[in-house]
Amino acid sequence: MRILRRALIAIALIVPGAAVAQNGARPADATEQVDRYLQMQMQRLQIPGLAVAVVKDGRLVLERHYGTASVEFGVPVSTDTVFAINSVTKAFTGVAAMRLVEAGRLDLSAPVDRYLADLPEAWRAVTIRQLLSHTSGLPDVLRAPTVETDAAAAWAWVLAQDIRFPPGERFNYCQTNYTLIQRVVNQLEGRAPDAPLAEEQLAIAGMADTRYGDAYSVIANRAPTYRWTLGEPMIAGYRAASATSPGVMTAVSERFLPFRRASSGLNSSAGDLARWLIALQDGKILSAASLETLWTPVAFNDGSKGQWGLGWQVLARGTHRSVGMTGGGRAAVSLYPDDGVGVVILTNLTGSYPEDMIDKIASIYAPDLDLAGVPALRIALEEGGYDQIMAAASAIEQGHPGLIWPEAELNDWGYRLLSTGRPRDALQVFRLAADRYPDSGNAHDSLAQALLVNGDDGGATVHYARAVALDPANTSAARHLAELRAGPPR
Repeated sequence: MRILRRALIAIALIVPGAAVAQNGARPADATEQVDRYLQMQMQRLQIPGLAVAVVKDGRLVLERHYGTASVEFGVPVSTDTVFAINSVTKAFTGVAAMRLVEAGRLDLSAPVDRYLADLPEAWRAVTIRQLLSHTSGLPDVLRAPTVETDAAAAWAWVLAQDIRFPPGERFNYCQTNYTLIQRVVNQLEGRAPDAPLAEEQLAIAGMADTRYGDAYSVIANRAPTYRWTLGEPMIAGYRAASATSPGVMTAVSERFLPFRRASSGLNSSAGDLARWLIALQDGKILSAASLETLWTPVAFNDGSKGQWGLGWQVLARGTHRSVGMTGGGRAAVSLYPDDGVGVVILTNLTGSYPEDMIDKIASIYAPDLDLAGVPALRIALEEGGYDQIMAAASAIEQGHPGLIWPEAELNDWGYRLLSTGRPRDALQVFRLAADRYPDSGNAHDSLAQALLVNGDDGGATVHYARAVALDPANTSAARHLAELRAGPPR
């Protein structure tokens, strides 16, 4: 208990580790800004340990580490601390697939059955591009009852499920897509179907600390993963009230069987991931043309563009871009190709969502980066309070005429707030989304759920009804609406 107490005290103090500057100095105040901002976020979210690395113009310009890697043993985060990066693995898989495209061995437009036999009829026309961009419509193997214990049974289960929607119709995050990509790439490379895909990239970038594995693997210097468990009751899968204290810290145990390691399973350090970003920027892994293909949002059947390229999420930052990937609610990697900046933030707390911190760090090293939109709004609200959202959004719009708020980005942000016990803040974000997208069934559905979690059944009823009117196929909203109208069970 003494060790645990000392470690928790260290979390509160959050003493930063050494900074590393290579190939030229960076402004001293930049490090101070990063320290101040990340320490504030760690204290607010009660993150045990965090590591950050920044690259600019192909050079590592900052590497910092804070807090406690192992709460049980009081081990501080250091340069070689390794964190589970979960779905950031998908970005490596996208690169692995693109290397085969570049070599002329894989066709993004080809149906998956060109490379794999014995697939269900409804799966066969799904293209490689649709798999990589989560627009396939396939059922998700992650829902299989044996996904962490029996790969064969899990795969048999998913093969028997119905397809969710016609390929290319819309986005749906689905781990099945990447298991298929894993098997396609390995088929072309002559490896076992479930072999990992990133080894070539790790070697090229010199990533000596990066390994595949999960909580059952022994990996040197790996930080355990934690979460804060709140005591409030749950409504619709989300905490019913904002936490006044972080609750109880518990350990997170995850298992990624080999057939899922194109989706999840890599463990890495901030420095290693920075080296990977540098190798990508330097053209050592892919050509510039291939990177552009990797980072181009894939179009839906109606011609509209989503937020996903090939294993990478692509977000607008004014006239610039942010491309990257997040993992496990605790790891985030982003490149700003138009600004020559890359940022890595790794933590050992599920639900810390460092993707919400990464734009702020990037802006310190890229003064011309235009954060108008969601990043600017997030920074303003964290400083001034979420009850100011409408005024803050209007102020940003006045300074940027024609600004369009990305509905999907607002929606994702709101659900991250919900999942971390901040339903009142989430409600404000969903109100903005519904205000700016009054004809979106999804915006009203999300707002209704936030109202329900906040205890406003009347408001939830109004917006579930609006969601169903706008999207009659939304069976989940219709079910919630019927339950609310029926009243509590007698």
